[in-house]
Amino acid sequence: MEAQVKWVEAFKFIGQSQSGHSIVMDGSGGATAPSPMEMVLMAAGGCSSVDVVDGLKSAGEKVRTCTAKLTTERRDTAPRIFTKVNIHFAVSGDNLNEAVVARVAADSLEKYCSVCLMLGKGVEMTHSWEIITD
Repeated sequence: MEAQVKWVEAFKFIGQSQSGHSIVMDGSGGATAPSPMEMVLMAAGGCSSVDVVDGLKSAGEKVRTCTAKLTTERRDTAPRIFTKVNIHFAVSGDNLNEAVVARVAADSLEKYCSVCLMLGKGVEMTHSWEIITD
């Protein structure tokens, strides 16, 4: 896998993925686009959400929605790395099995999510979940 990041102006950069998709990043605290650290957080949420939805579907669950809300703690001084990340999964569907939801959420962070597993080498990664009923 490869990627390219090109400086545009000030602290604005354009990242281009190997698959040909582009995204703007703003290194000045996210004033005009997501900051690189926000991108890391969204990558973790996206990667783990894929695992949760896929795991629920593979288990025969009828999942309807899945939202991952990520909260963090960061160091106050440079480098301002994340020290803690929690991913809270809110899922809905038809008669979802709580044990299955709990298992696929845990498995994502502990076994499958590449982004979370990389972050977990230096960050305290936790998760929580809830089933939303209509």
